[in-house]
Amino acid sequence: MFGGVVRTSLAEIIAVITGLASVWFARKENILVYPVGMISVGLYVYLCFQAGLYADMGINAFYFVTGIYGWYKWTHKGHHKATRGISKLSRLEWGLSAATVILLFVVLRYILIRYTDSTVPDWDAITTALFIVGMIQMALKKLENWIIWIIGDVLCIPLFAYKDLWLSGFQYLVFTILAVAGYVEWRKRFLKAANT
Repeated sequence: MFGGVVRTSLAEIIAVITGLASVWFARKENILVYPVGMISVGLYVYLCFQAGLYADMGINAFYFVTGIYGWYKWTHKGHHKATRGISKLSRLEWGLSAATVILLFVVLRYILIRYTDSTVPDWDAITTALFIVGMIQMALKKLENWIIWIIGDVLCIPLFAYKDLWLSGFQYLVFTILAVAGYVEWRKRFLKAANT
């Protein structure tokens, strides 16, 4: 059961450390979220491929690309603003986010069942769908991105443990805690900005 902890690779250790640092930087609304996160997700492409978590492998590649996009969006000004501020999703954006998660889940599940040897297609597809939407929302500095991350992180704890990636499973537990703290911190910043 815990043999995976003993066999933890250097790549997984580095991926976990940089992944945790990345979420810490996101919570602090620090631009280092992107370069540090890109190191982590680059390593997770390899680790997820080795574990047969193909949708998770794909999402880590997606994270890398959206990391470039988010880095750009966070550093480029909106109209008459020095930096992009935190905002909330509208009702329409909530609906689009939910529809996107459902559509991505259906498509990813089909691909995983039809074209891979995945042993956890439902689990892999739903976490990946959630994280794609969460990453886009984070790049746009939407407060609710943290809610998506919390749900996905909770689902990933047993998934990675099941795949014998115990350190990564632990990382998702810490991610959950950091995501809750991130939501609280971003909400305070949002409310403070709204009141000034």
